[in-house]
Amino acid sequence: MSRPAIKLYNFPRSGHAHRAELMLSLLQLPTELIFVDLAKGAHKTPEFLALNPFGQVPVIDDGGTVVADSNAILVYLAKRYGNDDWLPQEPAAAARVQRWLSVAAGPVAFGPSAARLVTVFGYSFNTEEVINRAHALFTVMEGELSDTPFLTGDKPSIADVANYSYIAHAPEGNVSLEPYPNIRAWLARIEALPGFVPMPRTAAGLQA
Repeated sequence: MSRPAIKLYNFPRSGHAHRAELMLSLLQLPTELIFVDLAKGAHKTPEFLALNPFGQVPVIDDGGTVVADSNAILVYLAKRYGNDDWLPQEPAAAARVQRWLSVAAGPVAFGPSAARLVTVFGYSFNTEEVINRAHALFTVMEGELSDTPFLTGDKPSIADVANYSYIAHAPEGNVSLEPYPNIRAWLARIEALPGFVPMPRTAAGLQA
């Protein structure tokens, strides 16, 4: 008997939403995509705010278990449906994953993600500042990825899923990946995983 599909409330050009979609696909979980039209304010309706009071995508509904926030969704899916590779139980390994979840919520959000928000969505951030933040982050990541194929070791984890989307799409925010061969090789390894699904490309920035 097939299990019911997990509902994913998403917006296709959101890297946060793509994290959830990618994890669902990597775990081969049946998924029902529910489009949330951010441009029309669908994320601010009472119905959506009942799911996530912060008014943000993504949100999943897994048979009545509602989880909001992309990193929280990754933790839930890994714990519920994954194995210990995606989110290790061993304390030091779990801490390595958490470190990179914090990077995704911090330096990635305020660097490459913010730079892409300027070009794709018209946000009014300080362009030079957010691009410089992105390159500072990528310089550190380039060194970290010189020793391991994935962010926390020899196997992919939710740390990789959390960081992939906005880094892969950094050129849309005028952040070049050319100086970072280790990052580009890491992105390619994620894209080669069984079940990988891409986020739609936008003709913006360096990819215009």
